[in-house]
Formats: sequence, C-alpha cells, structure tokens
Amino acid sequence: MTAIANPTIALDDIGLRGRVANLIQRLQDERARRAIYRQTVRELSELSLRDLDDLGISRAMIQSLAYEAAWGKAK
Repeated sequence: MTAIANPTIALDDIGLRGRVANLIQRLQDERARRAIYRQTVRELSELSLRDLDDLGISRAMIQSLAYEAAWGKAK
C-alpha cells in the first residue's frame, strides 16, 4: 500500500524498462499533439477572411486556438 501512496517509491519499482516505456509514450503523445497543432493551423490558415469572420476568428487567433486544440489550454 505504501508504494501506491508514495509516487517516488512507485517510480523506483518501475525500473529502467518501465521508465524507458514511459519516456517513449510521452514522446509519442507529444508528437501526436504537435501533429494536431500543425493540422489545425494549416486548416484555419486556408480559410478565407470571410469564413474566419463567420466563425468569429481573426488570423491573430489561429495559433492560440491550435495550441488549445492540441494541449487543451490557452498559452
């Protein structure tokens, strides 16, 4: 029960293989988030000013909206 209550001990129990697996998973997650960010920026950038205005978006907001779409929070 102590291992569950104390994250430091739980991390030590994982071992090298577990830490490497966690690192790989975090890198894959980050890569997927960057892909979502790039796709969102690309798609919003392709819209005309009129389309963006209909959505209530200015060109200056595109990067922050893409960041929020990928990471779930505004910068």
